Amino acid sequence: MNMENTIAHPCFDNAAKHTHARVHLPVAPKCNIQCNYCNRKFDCVNESRPGVSSTILSPEQALAYVKEMDKKIDNLSVIGIAGPGDPFANAKETLETMRIIKKEFPNKLFCISTNGLNIKPYINELTEIGVTHVTITINGTDPAILSKIYAWVRDNKKMYYGEEAALLLMSRQMECISLLKEKNITVKINTVIIPGINDTHIAEVARQVKAEGADLMNCIPLYPNPGTLFENIKEPSKDLVNVIRNEAGVYLPMMTHCSRCRADAAGLLGKDLKFSQEQLQAFALEPKNSNTDSRPYVAVASQEGLLVNLHLGKTKNFYIFKRTDDGFKLVEIRDAPPSGSGDFRWIILTGILKDCKGILVEGIGPNPRSILQQSGIKVIQMSGLIDEGLDIIYNNKEVLISPYKIKPESKCGGKSGCCSGK
Repeated sequence: MNMENTIAHPCFDNAAKHTHARVHLPVAPKCNIQCNYCNRKFDCVNESRPGVSSTILSPEQALAYVKEMDKKIDNLSVIGIAGPGDPFANAKETLETMRIIKKEFPNKLFCISTNGLNIKPYINELTEIGVTHVTITINGTDPAILSKIYAWVRDNKKMYYGEEAALLLMSRQMECISLLKEKNITVKINTVIIPGINDTHIAEVARQVKAEGADLMNCIPLYPNPGTLFENIKEPSKDLVNVIRNEAGVYLPMMTHCSRCRADAAGLLGKDLKFSQEQLQAFALEPKNSNTDSRPYVAVASQEGLLVNLHLGKTKNFYIFKRTDDGFKLVEIRDAPPSGSGDFRWIILTGILKDCKGILVEGIGPNPRSILQQSGIKVIQMSGLIDEGLDIIYNNKEVLISPYKIKPESKCGGKSGCCSGK
């Protein structure tokens, strides 16, 4: 192991957890695999586990947030990206965040936590940026076992299931360990202990990842999450965890001080600062790009491109308009994100509409409204001619001149509503 890389990293060095702080930046909402134990939520401030974040930041917001945290947190040495999805399902945002922050803070360590599916194309770039630590979650090296842990894997817009998905993920993960080591990057393996699924297999995982060059391992007890396929599997006992760590420890040093951190954690391990949540929300409410000229478009939920007449949750695609010297013109039609991912559907939508200053919809629930507004997109809920809605946004008008009225805020958004993301 490269001890120079590890000496000030609290997640890789037990001694550093009491003296060196870290901050996780939630800039990566999308994920390219579905674990049967994972239930990612957009806002759940009382939980401390991977996959949870109070909000999502743009790269620019993340830089401003780190600057503020660096003033308020003593000995902030590590900046990490761990989701709440996977960094390389959001590669553009992840890399841009690292570039601008590393330029501002060249002496801080930068680390990434990933499932490993899509990291390979970016390893050279990670090295150039100066990433020193990478954690890969590897829950098995037997396709039969892995097929029980993952519902699906998505690669280049193609979906894989069962053992085919398992083989694809496993081959990518194992290949990337050696590629990362060639770049002198410290590699930690996270493995979730799932009783009855992979608990008797983890020592073999340790043996194989060691052969590829991994530096250390973190065996994490399953956190049973409501709403997942594994919600009824009991958390492994401390005795079982110790047995597994001892077995796997034959091959690799064990990390035993993991705090199962949130994707927006800040502070010392196990002593996350509460005020960081307030700071995070404050920076998320700032426009992601203060230059409105860089957001020239407006998105419209419409059936035919003439009227605003669709509820956000029922919209399959969006009509994208811009203002020209000759009036408002249709630029293109963009697909909406698929349903089935809860509030993350709307987080994904903010990426699809990142160049839009506003959106016109006939109906919208409170959750997607909040998420879109936090990303700097003005939400107008109305019925009527598209041009009249565009006039509101581009000319900052408060009311429509036509007989159509701006509708009151929709109450949709409950568990069964079309804005639930399901």
